[in-house]
Amino acid sequence: MSYVNAAPQIVGAIAGDLANIGSQIGAANAAAQGATTAIAAAGADQVSAAIAAVFSGHAQAYQAVAAQATAFHDQFVQLLSTSARSYANAEAVNVQQIVLSAINAPTETLLGRPLIGNGANAAAGSGAAGGAGGILIGNGGNGGSGGVGLAGGPGGAAGLFGTGGAGGQGGPGMAGGTGGAGGMLYGNGGAGGAGGIAGPAGAGGIGGNGGNAGCWGNGGAAGAGGLGAAGGIGGTGGQLVGDGGAGGAGGAGAAGGGTGGAGGAGGNAVGVWGNGGAGGSGGTGGTGAAGTNPTLQPPVTSAANGTDNSGNTTGQAGGDAASGTLAGQAGGVGGNGGLISSDQSVTGGNAGKGGDGGLGAPGGAGGVGGSATSRFDTAIGGTGGNGGDGGVGAPGGPGGAGGTANCFSSAGKAGTGGHGGDGGTGAPGGAGGGGGAGISNAAGGLGGNGGNGGGGVAGSTGGHGGVGGVGGRGGFLVGDGGAGGIGGAGGTGGAGAAGAVGGAGGNGGSAVQSNINGGNGGTGGDGGTGGDGGMGGDGADGGAGGAGGLFGHTGSTGAGGMGGTGGAGGTGGNGGAGGNGGPSHGPGAPGGVGGVGGDGAAGGNGGVGGSGAAGSAGTGATGLGGAHGDSGAHGMHG
Repeated sequence: MSYVNAAPQIVGAIAGDLANIGSQIGAANAAAQGATTAIAAAGADQVSAAIAAVFSGHAQAYQAVAAQATAFHDQFVQLLSTSARSYANAEAVNVQQIVLSAINAPTETLLGRPLIGNGANAAAGSGAAGGAGGILIGNGGNGGSGGVGLAGGPGGAAGLFGTGGAGGQGGPGMAGGTGGAGGMLYGNGGAGGAGGIAGPAGAGGIGGNGGNAGCWGNGGAAGAGGLGAAGGIGGTGGQLVGDGGAGGAGGAGAAGGGTGGAGGAGGNAVGVWGNGGAGGSGGTGGTGAAGTNPTLQPPVTSAANGTDNSGNTTGQAGGDAASGTLAGQAGGVGGNGGLISSDQSVTGGNAGKGGDGGLGAPGGAGGVGGSATSRFDTAIGGTGGNGGDGGVGAPGGPGGAGGTANCFSSAGKAGTGGHGGDGGTGAPGGAGGGGGAGISNAAGGLGGNGGNGGGGVAGSTGGHGGVGGVGGRGGFLVGDGGAGGIGGAGGTGGAGAAGAVGGAGGNGGSAVQSNINGGNGGTGGDGGTGGDGGMGGDGADGGAGGAGGLFGHTGSTGAGGMGGTGGAGGTGGNGGAGGNGGPSHGPGAPGGVGGVGGDGAAGGNGGVGGSGAAGSAGTGATGLGGAHGDSGAHGMHG
């Protein structure tokens, strides 16, 4: 490989000489232009004119070529001059680096720190401290951001003259690094690092404090807090002159109604002259959790069923079932009523009620009413058992069917179906039981009513805002106190959950005789009321202003935060459909009337707005009311 040695001074001198030569040639060409490009003819004849034209044309062609040569000459001189400057600059940098290395070598050997130069920045994710700046002149290096379980690294300190390094951002849930100290004689403190995002425990890290100034300079601004965490404290101003750093803003509250972080205090001006730092703003409260209707629990063994008397011939009533006492334990099934047959007036046994469900478990079904048969008198079928109410988040049990009735000579009526159990919170009501069938002269039984739907869960309250930070103190001789930080606004309340649908009414029982009616359908259950919206969070107080110096004013108090808006109420549940009227199989006999649909429930109330803190303008708005549920569908006519 071959090398080229270049002397920038010689190259620059050559470029200057070439530029002078070009200028002289250009001046000569300009002087000759007028005398050679427009030669007058020696006489008035054609030969003289032709000779003059030839010489003038040669001169004009020369001028054109000379212009091109001048342009090339200028480009060449410019390139040569640029090369000379590049060589000179490169040599200057090399010389400067050589000189700095020679100057820094003794202090690095003795103290491990250069005399002049900036500190090294720490690696990202290391949480290590930034390197210190040069002892005489140099800025501190920035601290490294924190990894998992590591706080942000502190910024490096400056030398006599310089700015402190910035602190690194904290790892998840960890604090930000403190800003480095400013130069001892002159320089500002470094900014504090931001607090980390939410960690395993759900909270963010505290913001890092700002670095303090030395003799003359301003304190560093503090870092903002992470999720729900407080902001850092601003750095102090210089010991002689300088303002305090601003406090860090508090982090916003976590979703689900978390409180906002407090704003950090502004740094004090500790010297003769300087203003205090402003306090940090408080964080906004988190939005309240929306109401969530509970769900079914994993099923376990059902509670005991009621006594079944379906094999009994004396019309005994069925036993009521036991209710669930454990989470996920469904209510037992109601016992069936006993049948009866006689020549006299008889009534079938009424069925037992289904047991109520335990936590998160459905209610048990009602038993079936007993049948009744009379050859010469009235027969009334037994009433079906009512369904048990559902536990929290579970549906109500269905009602049992009414017992059949059969009378050969006198009138009778089949049993009424049992009513459906009410649904637990946020769960639908149970369906009504069907009316019993009327045989011979007996009319069809009435359908049971559907159970009511459970109401929706209310939304939770929005989080409260974080308190604003206190302003820093002004310099003891001249300086105003820092303004207090603004209080955080309250969070919006959570929306209410929707109410559940009502149970459908039971169908009416059928009839067979031409002059006997089928049973009417049962009424549908009412829909559940929508859950109320959560209350808006309260706004926080603003921070107090810092005290002024001997010749200064107290800082203004921060404005209070606005109260949060109340959450919207949940939608009301739809009413259950009415049961169908029972058919009549005889010619010309009217069927039963369809049951009326259940009423749709009212929507939940909108949440109340949170209170505004002192200094804020007004209170939070009230949430919207939930929509009303639709009316249940009308039952079909038989």
